[in-house]
Amino acid sequence: QVQLVESGGGLVQPGGSLRLSCAASGSIFSSDVMGWYRQAPGKERELVARVISGFTPTYADSVKGRFTISTDNAKNTVLLQMNNLKPEDTAVYYCNLRSLIRGDYWGKGTLVTVSS
Repeated sequence: QVQLVESGGGLVQPGGSLRLSCAASGSIFSSDVMGWYRQAPGKERELVARVISGFTPTYADSVKGRFTISTDNAKNTVLLQMNNLKPEDTAVYYCNLRSLIRGDYWGKGTLVTVSS
């Protein structure tokens, strides 16, 4: 019912910035929980940021103060602004939509590499 497509990943130097975008083919409802997850090689997928429209977002401790999640329901888009990137941020980043009515949906991921 919903398809998610991430974009914006790439190679960036430590201290640099990237903005990830997630475009939903279906509508993002105001009650949907939108999130960004990441998975580094050999590690479990972890929550990076999560938000419900109109509420204060939550962040993993490792990215607080550096990352910002935002949504634009009218454009069916969720963004992740990543500043002051560190090598340990290197991972595949996945967009997630969770709905009590429609279930969970995942994008296929976009690779972020932070390296000098």
